[in-house]
Amino acid sequence: MTYPDPRRLVLAGLTAALLPLAAHAAEVDLSPEQPDRIRVEPVEEAIDLLPQDYQWVNPGKFTVASVPNRLPFAVYATDTRTPVGGEPDLAQLVADSLGLELELVPVAWADWPLGVTSGKYDAAIHNITVTEERKEKFDFSTYRNDLLGFYVATGSQIQSIETREDIAGLNGAVSSGTNQEEILLRWIEENRADGLPDTTVSYFDDEVVQDLALESGRIDFYLGPNATSAFKAAKDGKIRLVGALSGGYPETAEIAVATRRDAGLAPAITAALNARIASGHYGEVLAKWGLTAEAITESRTNPPGLPKK
Repeated sequence: MTYPDPRRLVLAGLTAALLPLAAHAAEVDLSPEQPDRIRVEPVEEAIDLLPQDYQWVNPGKFTVASVPNRLPFAVYATDTRTPVGGEPDLAQLVADSLGLELELVPVAWADWPLGVTSGKYDAAIHNITVTEERKEKFDFSTYRNDLLGFYVATGSQIQSIETREDIAGLNGAVSSGTNQEEILLRWIEENRADGLPDTTVSYFDDEVVQDLALESGRIDFYLGPNATSAFKAAKDGKIRLVGALSGGYPETAEIAVATRRDAGLAPAITAALNARIASGHYGEVLAKWGLTAEAITESRTNPPGLPKK
């Protein structure tokens, strides 16, 4: 008796879950005031878990490092100073739940780890994947599944990319030095070993040029973080999803709030997130930014992360 490949079933399930994304990205408020940002009341159970001896960066405030580089994660507001987007909205939920005022500090991606470990920021919230290596320096409170998406031009003949055989003979794009590049190159080598047609890999330094290449058909597909591509797809309809992978394929991966290891904040943040999952406010934030498919049902403190390479 022949059984279906369980990994293929998992990928198909992910893809099916991602397809019905709503087009919430069409109208985006980039004002620094964010009048429609979802606000909530404090959660006493979470506040009670805060360590009494923790020294906040700024008393009464939750100081969070944010990387304003792209939506739906975060970009600068029209004042060119204030981070706005899905991650700042999530940070607001946590701050409100802990009874604190949110203070967002825009930083470069490379700067958040030292900033958190040195006590410059209480936390970092910007699409940070839990890894075993990072857990040596940080505690984590999860809030989203880390998913990768295969995207093609809306008019492409390609209907599905779910296994490595599906990329044989195609021309794809991926960002250098990423988990998705490692996955793609591994698939290509396995296909070569099986005698399948080769896959060409293209790299682009300019995201706009990459988008044009995909939309025009010069490349067949792009493999990258699902969140950013899903946002683009919902916004202008020029690309569409044809397949999905866990961000740590074949291992699962989760996105989390990062705090300094043993600072004692993670249990309270996890409790705050679980309160907002239960109240529905968490789901509202994800829906606002087209991230519903990446929702989790329970926040966890320091779950297993991607293994060390």
